[in-house]
Amino acid sequence: MENNLCSCGSECHCKGKGKLVVSVVAMLLLAGIVTIAILRDRIVNQQFRQITVTGQGKVAYTPDIAVINLGVQIDKAKTAEEALTQLNSKMTSVVLAVKAEGIADGDIETQNYNLSPQIEYGNNNIASTTGYNANQQLSVKVKAFDQNKEKLNQVIGAASKAGANQVNNLSFDSSQLNDLKQQARLLALKDAKEKSSLMANAAGVSIKNIAGWYENLIQPQPVYGMAYGAGMGGNGAAPQVSAGSHEVIIEIGVNYNIE
Repeated sequence: MENNLCSCGSECHCKGKGKLVVSVVAMLLLAGIVTIAILRDRIVNQQFRQITVTGQGKVAYTPDIAVINLGVQIDKAKTAEEALTQLNSKMTSVVLAVKAEGIADGDIETQNYNLSPQIEYGNNNIASTTGYNANQQLSVKVKAFDQNKEKLNQVIGAASKAGANQVNNLSFDSSQLNDLKQQARLLALKDAKEKSSLMANAAGVSIKNIAGWYENLIQPQPVYGMAYGAGMGGNGAAPQVSAGSHEVIIEIGVNYNIE
């Protein structure tokens, strides 16, 4: 029979020493892995030295496009058919009237068309249908109205006389909006560059290069004007609407690497 005792005379003692050696080696390997990971993190993910500056660019403009939301409201017609007949008749007159003012077919768009019963409650809280209501909304785009200051007022007045009894929204826009945004964007970058130089000098650092930037459009936002109710239609005077002056405002935040 073979003797498995080691030179120390104790088989258990040798096995214990072997386990200890394995444990020490494992700990050393683990420590090496952790050290390498820390060094890699410091090399690859080192924190950038940056400053962030916000520049703003403003460009004034006069709108040349107006978008009007015109509507016809029919209340308490005896039947649903009668409500729709009245609505369609008046809306046809409105469309013809705005076309006569130079509005193209492609600039007239239906936004809403609705038919609903008029529900009323009696003394015993019993619901009954007392008529039918109908409504249609049109979005009308008036282009180049800056060249004819009265065109917008004339379109609204003509629609009113033809039977439109609602104007829910009026917003202004520019056909050159993309060019205006680009001008404001360049001014914002110039403003940011000037501010970054001042900040760097004050902090005693130097600008290396641009790390990145983001853009925020402040204006234009939709500008809404009047809102007439059901009494608008008829032979009343045309409204006096002025678009005024507007601005495109863009803010750009620029991240600069410094040294």
